[in-house]
Amino acid sequence: MSTERLPLVSRRDLLRMTGAGFGMLGLAPLLAEQTPAASPLAPKPSHFAPKAKRIIHLFLNGAPSHVDSFDYKPKLAEYNGKPYPGGNLRTERKTGSLMQSPFEFKPRGESGIPISEIFPEVGSVIDHCCVINSMYTDVPFHEPSLFMFNCGQRLAGHPSMGAWLTYGLGTENQNLPGYVVLCPGYPVVGPQLWTSAYLPGAYQGAYVRNTERDPEKLVPFLKNPSTTPEQQKRQMALLEGLNEAHLERTGPAPELESQIHSMEVAYRMQVEAMDAFDLRRESEATRADYGEGDFAAGCLLARRLVERGVRVVQVYYGNSQPWDTHDDILRMRELAGDSDKPIGALIRDLHQRGLLDDTLVVIGGEFGRTPTVEVSGRIKVQAGRDHNSHGFTTIVAGGGIKPGLRYGATDDFGFKAEVDRVHVHDLHTTLLHLLGLDHKRLTYRHSGRDFRLTDVHGELVPGILA
Repeated sequence: MSTERLPLVSRRDLLRMTGAGFGMLGLAPLLAEQTPAASPLAPKPSHFAPKAKRIIHLFLNGAPSHVDSFDYKPKLAEYNGKPYPGGNLRTERKTGSLMQSPFEFKPRGESGIPISEIFPEVGSVIDHCCVINSMYTDVPFHEPSLFMFNCGQRLAGHPSMGAWLTYGLGTENQNLPGYVVLCPGYPVVGPQLWTSAYLPGAYQGAYVRNTERDPEKLVPFLKNPSTTPEQQKRQMALLEGLNEAHLERTGPAPELESQIHSMEVAYRMQVEAMDAFDLRRESEATRADYGEGDFAAGCLLARRLVERGVRVVQVYYGNSQPWDTHDDILRMRELAGDSDKPIGALIRDLHQRGLLDDTLVVIGGEFGRTPTVEVSGRIKVQAGRDHNSHGFTTIVAGGGIKPGLRYGATDDFGFKAEVDRVHVHDLHTTLLHLLGLDHKRLTYRHSGRDFRLTDVHGELVPGILA
């Protein structure tokens, strides 16, 4: 018998040659209906008793104007057309005089929080919400502010909040990803906003392009129609043996282990995802309550996913940065018309199902807009607002948040947070706290130092806690 060794095959080529879709990828213990004991997404104990178990983040990418939505400033009407008396604050572009909101505000709910007329459905559930009017961030540019709100740092290359949460807590359902990202396209920056970065790859967000309603199109290539379950079992048993042999020879390989875990989840998803992502299983009344469109579908999917044990669901409003209203603030009416109904429906639905008590809902963008009109050269209709990092609004609800509260305040014109200021780091600290995690203890060692979501910053905001 020849003792000549067979040529080595790379892992990439092996997977390419043996794979024909996600359906045949996984490991033998999985097919034997055993729960993988070493799964990186197995539920983990929190640092202390949590108020919330899961989080839904509705991200209005592009930054909605707070002074036209949830931060009522009557002095804008009084000083309309006059210079901002506080002196020029740094914004991305040149701005002019103060500009009043074209929308009427009315007190809503028993709490009497003033809400813009373009958000009537959010107004109808405002007693479940805490409106933080004193948010601020570091710079008035989309990319670093998107990274800050999603990853806790201004620069790329750091794990997203969803990755940190699944790293710290795991997830309750091993048959679905622990962290799902829904967006009809890509926001500015794209996948770096839901990356696991230097955390193990198992914690990266699972991106779903939610432009389809048929779950087999929404999550394509999940099933493998060309192989039977028995064939998949044999193929995966082979892969398990080959991977074990490889690891014995080379030692730990985090990238391979993350890939194996992704394959396991993909296999288990073949059955459960077809149910979880199928909005046709909802009643006609429920679908009508959320309304039409990709964002509405994303909000309804978010509820279906969290009630099935998914830890983190992030819903981006749309492709690129639709809320970036440099040119005309009146576009807010159309944007709100598309987002208001599903936001209100989601909060109402979670409350009616008893899920809001232990589900955090976060609503907002990466920063706000100026109370002054933008007058940069390329703007033809001077009725828009520039970026504003000095003050903006974020709404939070559920999971240990004090309801019916208007917390903090910007100045009289909505330009700068002045009362009970809340930095993005402080919000992250508080969200982690509600989920039972101490932001100083949730760390990961990388490149010789311990990293955390809040870097070396972050203070708890006790005033918004129930």
